[in-house]
Amino acid sequence: MEQVKVQDKKVYRVQGFTCASCAAKFEGNVKKLPGVRDAQVNFGAAKITVYGEPSIKDLEKAGAFESLKIYPENQDVRMEREPFWKRNEAIQVGVSLALLMIGWLMGKFYGEDSLLSVAFYFLSMLIGGYALFRKGLLNLTRLRFDMYTLMTIAVLGAAFIGEWGEGATVVILFAISEALETYSMNQARQSIRELMDVAPKQALVRREGKEFLIPVDEVQIGDIMIVKPGQKLAMDGVVVKGSSSINQAPITGESIPVTKNVGDQVYAGTINEEGLLEVKVTKRVEDTTIAKIIHLVEEAQAEKAPSQTFVDRFAKIYTPAILMAGFLVAVIPPLLFQADWNDWIYRGLALLVVGCPCALVISTPVSIVTAIGNAARNGVLIKGGIHLEEAGALSVVAFDKTGTLTRGVPVVTDFIPLISDKEKEFLSIAATIEKHSQHPLASAILRKAEEEAVPIREVEDFFSLTGKGVRAKINGIYYYMGSPGLFEELLPAGIPDQTKKRMLDLQQQGKTVMALGTESEMLALIAAADDVRENSKEVIRRLHELGIKKTVMLTGDNRATAEAIGKQLGIGEVQAERLPQDKFEFIKQLRSDGSKVAMVGDGVNDAPALAASTVGIAMGGAGTDSALETADIVLMADDLGKLPFTMQLSRKALQIIKQNITFSLAIKTVALLLIGPGWLTLWMAVFADMGATLIVTLNGLRLLKVKD
Repeated sequence: MEQVKVQDKKVYRVQGFTCASCAAKFEGNVKKLPGVRDAQVNFGAAKITVYGEPSIKDLEKAGAFESLKIYPENQDVRMEREPFWKRNEAIQVGVSLALLMIGWLMGKFYGEDSLLSVAFYFLSMLIGGYALFRKGLLNLTRLRFDMYTLMTIAVLGAAFIGEWGEGATVVILFAISEALETYSMNQARQSIRELMDVAPKQALVRREGKEFLIPVDEVQIGDIMIVKPGQKLAMDGVVVKGSSSINQAPITGESIPVTKNVGDQVYAGTINEEGLLEVKVTKRVEDTTIAKIIHLVEEAQAEKAPSQTFVDRFAKIYTPAILMAGFLVAVIPPLLFQADWNDWIYRGLALLVVGCPCALVISTPVSIVTAIGNAARNGVLIKGGIHLEEAGALSVVAFDKTGTLTRGVPVVTDFIPLISDKEKEFLSIAATIEKHSQHPLASAILRKAEEEAVPIREVEDFFSLTGKGVRAKINGIYYYMGSPGLFEELLPAGIPDQTKKRMLDLQQQGKTVMALGTESEMLALIAAADDVRENSKEVIRRLHELGIKKTVMLTGDNRATAEAIGKQLGIGEVQAERLPQDKFEFIKQLRSDGSKVAMVGDGVNDAPALAASTVGIAMGGAGTDSALETADIVLMADDLGKLPFTMQLSRKALQIIKQNITFSLAIKTVALLLIGPGWLTLWMAVFADMGATLIVTLNGLRLLKVKD
């Protein structure tokens, strides 16, 4: 059954959503279509996932109440972005406003209750509120209570008690409020649209010696793609010919171009800045890194954050409660206390208008969609509103050492000749020996020799001394290279005290020390260490500035090395010689007191600890599919510097969500208090609701301005 369900799953893009409640209504309509078993609308990404076989015509019929347009997900359709003033709704509002003004003038000349004045007010209400009445009256017949129902009752009630001018004003202000909500969500979705436009729709491909410009969905794995200077790459692949600098900012957020040579991986949507490249395609268009990012960002925007879930649950109870409260306000004082019917019906209608949950409903989704889109544009993939909120509440950040705080590649930090003026000669001998060695630090010594441009010599005899080092004959002399313990055994008098002191100093700095020498003397000391990333110290400092209370380094490395690096970086606590299971248990222990804990690792070796943390953050997701799939947040570039930006954005998002919810409820409370003494007019009520909607949406859009 599940297999069938997956096979007939189809995803469509939706054009025309104006509000979250409309999206929910559309979802309900689609679920009722024949042959549809289930449907889920993603309002943030303007998509619907359907399990079944409905036609596009059927789907558009289900969305006819909103004039929705439906397109297959992969169809290259330019969504209309015409200015608001050109749309039918805007024209209707304009005509309605003109008729309202004429009605007001007629009222001034002939009296508010004159037939001419009422006629113009009626036409203003009819034209400006046509869409509102259509939705609201339909909801009333189905006993569905939402903001359209509340507004429809309020406007018709105003007309019933003779407040035609106020009824028409409510219609116009509500229409403007709807337009603002639509605009704000379109602005929030802009980040996704920019991502979707990153990769070209065509690729220049060589087949059988001929070059063809073909659509990307026709490019096959194994095709050779030709990328000229200044062009964007259309597909993921591996460079097979040429060398160039690639601007990877659209994928990873890196500001500095990266040099790519033969054998290096490149990504769709990145920009070839210099040389001509030939790239062997390794993924189909739907599997490229940028396609996965877009898909994951859209899915993330569909996931409801805890605050949004609270708002949705609250609104379901709140709206019918407001309707009931409005009814009681309208009828109880006249029935029990012989109050004026018109006055209290008016107050009841004002309660319905001010109780409309527009601002509350839009307050959270606009913030989450904006923040996740902004993060993606800066090379950070946040995989859901829940992770965004939790990242904003973190108090502890734990780091893996190797490959996270450090580069994961050892480098020679010190080469100390024990005989003066012999550095180049001894480095040449060391590199010659290590060229034949399998020792993990051999590559570091060879890189050092290459940097210093020293020659590699001929080896006459090479022998491995298991667990201690190696011996090699060069120019007729036997040289030894290995641990300090090897030379304690070799040298007749052991290692001199002064040399021992120098070695101990290096080891206390967290470095691995090796020695080069002969059977009779030591010639040089070589210290190597895993190179700390340039920005690691700055990242730790900025995290503490942002309010992170505790930073921890978890590593399997020895304690001396770990503590030296921890001290160098300013990390609060160092946990050394920890196996993956130990890291997992330690993260659980950190969380046991209710602390929100992030684990930052490479997404593979640290999988248990990432899973145990409140928020798992993986590095370098652009090259690792597993990181994209497993972590809650992915730093697409192999750049720890994106972490403070992520924390800053998350904290700002959490702050804005709380501000929006608090403000929405506060403005309602104040307006409700004004109903008692009769100070709240209908147009003031809708203006308060519209003002609140405008303020929370603009407040949410401030997240677009958070920069890396």
